Amino acid sequence: MTTNDPIRRVSVVSTGAVQIHPEHMASTWQPTWLWVLTSRRWTAPRPINVYVIEHRDGLVLFDTGQDRASITDPRYFPTGFLMGPLYRMAKFEMAEDQTLSALLAGLGYSAGDVGTAIVSHLHGDHIGGLRELGQAELLVSRAEWHTLSGLWPELLGVMRKHIELPGLKWREIEPRPLRDPSLAPFDTGHDLFGDGSLVMVPTPGHTPGSSSLIVRRPGRPTLALVGDLTYEARLLACGHVPGVGNRRVLRRSTAMMNQLRQACAGLVVLAAHDPGAAAALAAAV
Repeated sequence: MTTNDPIRRVSVVSTGAVQIHPEHMASTWQPTWLWVLTSRRWTAPRPINVYVIEHRDGLVLFDTGQDRASITDPRYFPTGFLMGPLYRMAKFEMAEDQTLSALLAGLGYSAGDVGTAIVSHLHGDHIGGLRELGQAELLVSRAEWHTLSGLWPELLGVMRKHIELPGLKWREIEPRPLRDPSLAPFDTGHDLFGDGSLVMVPTPGHTPGSSSLIVRRPGRPTLALVGDLTYEARLLACGHVPGVGNRRVLRRSTAMMNQLRQACAGLVVLAAHDPGAAAALAAAV
């Protein structure tokens, strides 16, 4: 890893807010189908974060947030006996000035300035800005991309009609050996620019191919952008896992991230929907 900092700034913007069930945020004894059908409690609104990294080799996003059309278009989400309950697991709020383009403008950029967008996973509140990123290279793990070719990916929360858009430049990432002991226990991943500053690592469980991004800068705390591996950094630290996904695999990915956190003093965990993420990032950078 270079001793010169290749990263100028790391920022977070929020493309609206989401409310979920408490059982979604932290798993309980209940199987997913049971609480999806019976839970009547909702969390307070939580942010839908997009992380913006100004690297000397280009502007990088981690996730792309929510689509304004999900609020304005009644046909945006699948409906029906099977799909309807699944897509009512979350309630979204999003103002006109919370689109990805508008938020990037607040940082002094346009969507056209984005060179790379990493998609942690393909759920709707992480792919909402894709329509605005026709010029960018879109990175997603190969395991995650393969969910699109499965039977009814919409039952997994993956909406093909909002992902397989004409003109987008997708690149499937297959994790390779890292040979970087400082990232243990993660021994495979993808170094975006070859300088060790931005490294994608596999953290499956919430979805089959979920990824996180490790951000390293000389003299500053290491950041772990973890998508929906957790909904709050404190929950991850306690070993709690979300109520959506493969809980066994989630526990393994959570344990690995906690091993990295223990080995890397001061590691800052930044989740997609953690209300404390913006303050934690501000304190770290």
